[in-house]
Amino acid sequence: MADARPDGDGRHKTRAKIVECAAQLLREQGASAVTTRAVAQAAGMQAPTIYRFFEDKDALLDAVAEHVFATYVAGKALTGDAGDPVADLRAGWDTHIGFGLANAALFGLLADPARGARSPAAAAGQEVLRARVHRVAAAGRLRVPERRAVELIHAAGTGAVLALLATPPEHRDPGLADAMYEAVARSILTETPALPADDVIAAAVTFRALVPALPMLTGGERALLSEWLDR
Repeated sequence: MADARPDGDGRHKTRAKIVECAAQLLREQGASAVTTRAVAQAAGMQAPTIYRFFEDKDALLDAVAEHVFATYVAGKALTGDAGDPVADLRAGWDTHIGFGLANAALFGLLADPARGARSPAAAAGQEVLRARVHRVAAAGRLRVPERRAVELIHAAGTGAVLALLATPPEHRDPGLADAMYEAVARSILTETPALPADDVIAAAVTFRALVPALPMLTGGERALLSEWLDR
C-alpha cells in the first residue's frame, strides 16, 4: 500500500489526507469529534493507519492546528503593505479577529499555551506582528518599546476573540473588537510622528528601530546604542 512506504509521495499524500479530514471535523464539529475512528472513516481508511502517522489524538490535533494556522500565516505574510504602517497594523488586527471567529475550535487549540508555545506557525505569526510593529516604530508612531506593543496587541487580540467566542453569536457585541483595538492603539501609538521635544520615549523608540540599519556603526556600537535606548 502507498501509505506503508517509509517515504515518497504516497505517504505524504496519505498524511495530508488524514490532516485535511481531521481539520474538516474540527471545523464542523469541534475538537471532541476528532477521534481516530471518525477521522479514519472520513478518510476512507482503517483506524490503525492513523497510528502510522500520529501516536495519539493530541499529536493529530497538533498537526491539524499547524496545517490550518500555517496556511493562514502564509497568507498574512504575503499580503502587500498598504504604505501606511498604522493602517497595516489595523488591517492585521481585523484579519486576526476574523480568523479566530471563523475557526473557533482551532483558535481554542492555539490559545492553549502548551500548544502555541511549540507551534512554528504560531511563532511565524508572531514574527509577522513584530515586523508590522517595527514599521510603525520606524515611522515614529510608537510611544512604547516594540516588545511591549507586540505583547499588548497579541494579548488584546487573543482576549477579544476568546470573549466573543464565549458569547452566543446572537448576543455578541459587534463593536467589542474595535473598542479593544482603539484602547490598545491609544496606549501604544502617537497621533503624529514623534519629535524629541514632543515625546522623549517615542523618539527613543523610533531611533531604536532604525539603529540596526545604521551602516556607520560597528556591531558592538549598535549593541551599546540599542542598550542605551532600551534603557
